[in-house]
Parts: sequence; C-alpha cells; structure tokens
Amino acid sequence: MNRLPALGLIERARALQPLISDEAAEGERNRRLTEPVVSALIENGLYRALLPQSLGGAEAPPAIFMEMVEEIANADASTAWCLGQCAVCAMIAAYLDHDAANEIFNAPPGILAWGAINHEVTAVDGGYLANARWDFASGSRQAGWLGAHVRVVEADGTPRLKSDGTPEVRTILFPAASATMHSVWDVIGLNATGTDSYSVENLFVPERFAALRDEPSALREHGPLYKIPTNSVYSLGFSALSLGVARATLDAAIALARSKTPQGLKAMRDNHAVQSLIARTEASLRAARAYLYATAEATWHDLTATGVLSAYHRNAVRLATTWTIHQSTAIVDTAYHMAGATAVFRANPFERRLRDMHAIAQQLQARDSHYEDVGKALIETA
Repeated sequence: MNRLPALGLIERARALQPLISDEAAEGERNRRLTEPVVSALIENGLYRALLPQSLGGAEAPPAIFMEMVEEIANADASTAWCLGQCAVCAMIAAYLDHDAANEIFNAPPGILAWGAINHEVTAVDGGYLANARWDFASGSRQAGWLGAHVRVVEADGTPRLKSDGTPEVRTILFPAASATMHSVWDVIGLNATGTDSYSVENLFVPERFAALRDEPSALREHGPLYKIPTNSVYSLGFSALSLGVARATLDAAIALARSKTPQGLKAMRDNHAVQSLIARTEASLRAARAYLYATAEATWHDLTATGVLSAYHRNAVRLATTWTIHQSTAIVDTAYHMAGATAVFRANPFERRLRDMHAIAQQLQARDSHYEDVGKALIETA
C-alpha cells in the first residue's frame, strides 16, 4: 500500500486556504463543512495525517500535524477543528486489527468522528450491545464511521474492571448509518463544525471494532507517534489551531491599520499607540508559537530517542498547549478591539474569528484547571 508522505501535508494545507476561505461563510450558515472543502481535505490526504503508514497514512510527527492544522485555521477555524479532531480519531487504528482498521479508513470517505466519554455497553457473545446517546461529535457530518468511549458492563450487570481496579473503557466503532443524528449545534462559534449528538438503539458492535484506546498493552503499531496519548495530541493540534486563528486576526488588523483613518483621529498607520500595540502583540504571538513548537519538538526528540513519553513531557505539553490557547485568545481580543467599529461587521475578517476563538477557549483543552495539575506536579517533583 502506498504511504502518504508527511512532509507534503503543510504545503497541501496552505494551498487549500483560498478554497476554505471562500467556503467558510456557507459552512457557517449550514452548520457543517461544505462538500468542496471536505472533498479537498480527503483528496489531499489531510485526514490521514496521523493514520499509521501500514494503512497508507502519513504517521506524521506532531509538529507537522500541528503546522498543517495551523495553516487550515488561518483560513477557517471550523475546518481546522474538524480536521484536527478526525485526524486524531484515526490514531485508534493503531489499536485495531488491521482488517478492521482497513475497513474503516480505506473505504470512502475514510473519516471517523466521536464524542465525549459517556455511558456503558453490555458485553455479549462476540461483542457489545449499545443503547446510548453521545454529544460533542465534531466532524460527524462528514464521517463514514462514528465511535464512542464507553464503560463495559458484564452480562450479569457488574462493571468490568482493569487490573488497577478502575473501570475498563473501550472505544466502540460503528458505521455512521447505524446511528441517529441529532442537530443540536446552535452556538456562537465554531458553528461549521457540526458538533452534533448521535444515538444508537440495540446496536451490536463486534469485538474487533472495540478498542482499548491509549492502553500501551493493546498497541498493534510500534511507531513513536502512538506512544503519545491521544488527549495530548488533541491538545497540540487545537493549540496550533488557536495560533492560526490569532495569526489571521492580527494580520487582518495590521492590513486595516495600513488604510483606515478613524473619524476625527489620525490614520491608524501614523498612530503611535497602534504601532506599539501591533509590535507588542506580534511579539506575544511569536513567543507563544515558539514556546509551543519548541515543547512539541523536545517531546518528540526525547520520545524517539528513548521510546518513552516521560511524565515531564506530558506536563510540558499540557502547560504549553493551555497557555498557547489563552495567549491566542488575548491576541484575537486585542486585534478585534484595535479594529474598532470595523470589526463588528460580518463582512469583515474579525467577528467570526472572535467568536470562533472564544468557542475554542471554552473547550476542555483550555481549562484553567490544567494549570493546577501542572503546578501540583512541579511542586511534587523532587
């Protein structure tokens, strides 16, 4: 099977920016990505960035995946969010039987989406029986398969436990046609992600489509990428996404400053306060980006050298990604405020990015509690 080269992902993402920008308003109206955008992402192999090479994926290092998402976010945050979400979902292939993974990812459209951990499934002969509804399934409107992270209950009603006594959580996978979709995503930002809910009734899921995600003992692929927990890869992707939104918003403010003269004031380009603010904000953006990518590169370097993702690097990734999202939000707010009344018009490149950025900042990866977790770890480190 031909392998997708990782190095071309960034260039292909950049080349798609004009199409994605042109389609963004239509996606916003319809609350899902448009067909031309989805087709282009598929045709260029971007959904396959983190899929194992054994299945024809790129198995890209985190920094390449991040920059790919960042380039797409520069054009549209919703498109980048769906791409980042579904690309990480494809990492489940590393825990699946090869034939099962091939059935999911090498038949059109080859896209998997899922929602938050919730509910239980009952173990039955040959698999599991599911009756439940799940939320927050970004990219589900484009997916051919859906997944759900569920606790397992034995036939006698007792919970299945791991060796450490905690509940066993499996990721069950099933064709999207097996589920009922519920249109609930009526939100202020990331509107085109179509992050809807889905439910199943008395659905039998064969054992081969039930994986132990992020369980090292269940791994079938041995590349270093799959030694990184998917939640860490999500955080890297979504923080890079936030940088793309911040870059686009600040660039729009700089472009506006070249031509706008506010009523009763001097031209923005000649306003010393504006000049200083642009420089300071540019420095903040460059610093955030450098910190994030340096953390990702250092983590990858040590992982490939040792074969182990240390607790130090897990915490480093969590700190860098959370801080980057918060810094990006502040940069977008600054650029929006700098644009004045121009920013409130939907026709201008500010208000949707402001809404999208604040939707990003409300998600799990930007929780303030992450600082508490990292701070506690730093205090306890000998």
